[in-house]
Amino acid sequence: MDYKQAGVDIEESSRAVNKYRDHSVKTLNFAVLNGIGSFAGMYTLKEYFTMEEPVLVSGTDGVGTKLEIAFKMNKFDTVGIDCVAMCVNDVMCHGAKPLFFLDYIACGKLDADIAGEIVKGVSVGCRETGCALLGGETAEMPGFYDAGKYDVAGFSVGIVDRKKIIDGSNIREGDKLLGLSSSGPHSNGYSLIRKVIPDINEDFEGSPIGLVLLEPTRLYAKPLLHLMERVSIHGMAHITGGGFYENIPRMFHRNPLQPESRMSAVISEWSWVIPPIFSRIAAGCYNAGSIGPMAQKFGATLLKNDNALKKHMFSTFNMGIGFVLAVAPEDIRQAMDYLDGMGFPSWEIGYVETASGTHAEKTRLRFE
Repeated sequence: MDYKQAGVDIEESSRAVNKYRDHSVKTLNFAVLNGIGSFAGMYTLKEYFTMEEPVLVSGTDGVGTKLEIAFKMNKFDTVGIDCVAMCVNDVMCHGAKPLFFLDYIACGKLDADIAGEIVKGVSVGCRETGCALLGGETAEMPGFYDAGKYDVAGFSVGIVDRKKIIDGSNIREGDKLLGLSSSGPHSNGYSLIRKVIPDINEDFEGSPIGLVLLEPTRLYAKPLLHLMERVSIHGMAHITGGGFYENIPRMFHRNPLQPESRMSAVISEWSWVIPPIFSRIAAGCYNAGSIGPMAQKFGATLLKNDNALKKHMFSTFNMGIGFVLAVAPEDIRQAMDYLDGMGFPSWEIGYVETASGTHAEKTRLRFE
């Protein structure tokens, strides 16, 4: 028995690497010192030596069970974008400029064409965020993963001058919260979505709902990097798993010397447009047998009237807001106008207040 008979096809792996190389080269810049195929990627930081104290900021994440929908729809070119976005958007929360990205693809039986489509999406995400695709790993593990199944994860590194790190320490009472639109559920909550929307071919506003659910996560790096040159941003939050309740409080700076002093986010309900896909998901959460336009309409009613379901939805999904900024009141209009002009619709969705005492932790996020 040889390696191929054991389930690992080295020739298919080589074909996949050639596809990766074609996509990777489109992301490279002068700072990359070698290409795909070396044992490790190299990236020079010489350009950033002018920083007083350069700090590397890293993030890692995966696409999760959204991949299952990609398998069923036989569409793999968007999940690579998701992988980049989930990592780079996190790095952006601290004001870091993305530098490079590495991916990891695991499967039971490698198909170079499918893997190439995934990396094609990674390349698109890297180009749109200014990242170099520096390398990666493809692991073919027969008997561990089912044939036809893939897992995709990634790792991103950015850089910021220490004095410019955004960590929430500049957030003040009265700051406004600016919400940037999402493209849908992004890459979170799909274990639930797959239960409440079992038929991915269900019609949703003229398209199979599976295609709507594969809409890739928005990439916020470029507009935010440009916005930071124009407006002082006091805090940033990427709305991922855990929704509003878990992620918005993460933007606040925690001072161990003043544990009694806490910032609290107050969210103004219905101050932005919630995309209809979330109404459809809400209907499914209430009744998994719900389908079609009536389900969407029913879900919109539920979100307005069923407080328990609404809290569950805001604890799981981004609900149409993929990124939240805290800015001074005098800066919010300029920030909104700039983001809208860049094609990133935004809304003033709330404000910051001070909470104190033992009740502070319980009031770190509330709706009004």
